Amino acid sequence: MTGTTLTDRAILRISGEEARPFLQGLLTRDVLTLAQGVPRWTALLSAQGKALFDMMLWADGDDVLIDCEAAQADALAKRLTLYRLRRKIVIARDESLAVHWALDAADRPHDPRLPALGHRWIAAPGDGDAAAAFRAHRLSQGVFEGAGELGQDQTLWLETNAGELNGVDYDKGCYVGQENTARMHYRAKVNRRLVAVPLAQAEEKRQRAALPDMDLSIELRRVEDLDPALLPDWLATAIAAQAAAE
Repeated sequence: MTGTTLTDRAILRISGEEARPFLQGLLTRDVLTLAQGVPRWTALLSAQGKALFDMMLWADGDDVLIDCEAAQADALAKRLTLYRLRRKIVIARDESLAVHWALDAADRPHDPRLPALGHRWIAAPGDGDAAAAFRAHRLSQGVFEGAGELGQDQTLWLETNAGELNGVDYDKGCYVGQENTARMHYRAKVNRRLVAVPLAQAEEKRQRAALPDMDLSIELRRVEDLDPALLPDWLATAIAAQAAAE
């Protein structure tokens, strides 16, 4: 790997005196308590609680930086603008900044989803491209992101394993899709999970993405049909705990 820049990511800057309250009413994580240097993984959902856009949030003073999929950045900005109404905020791409990643960078924040994903930070763009290396490592840990893997408006947020990967705050108050998400959580009714299986075991009707270069199929499967041997340890543990609580 050369360099640390994730060239498949982009930065949206949300600024203005109402930036945080605006995002607080839309996203699955608490934005009001977002602290400098401590990113949060979150999502904008449909009213039914299905993932539309997932993203990382970073504090930059009173501004909020959204670390998002570059291919979806303009669509995300457009969607946020629809919700803005008369609020005194500005939504714009910040081309002066980029997302960086390294597996071992002890002075940088951990990826908030899973420490094993390595370290992530925001800085000026650098030479080289770490996107392919990060993607391979992320998938090896069973963590999915982006419209191509999560499915846009196809997969309920908790079915993406967002509960286990620190992607939702259950006590933050209302946000888009909150009712169904909270109901699933409190009733322990996450009956399907997004998982990766070898392509040879793919089931097309359950498939979100086929990744021939990694011999993987990302699929939404019923929990009772999952082979624990194919699951990352963190997910197998979570599913076992849910079964024991039922």
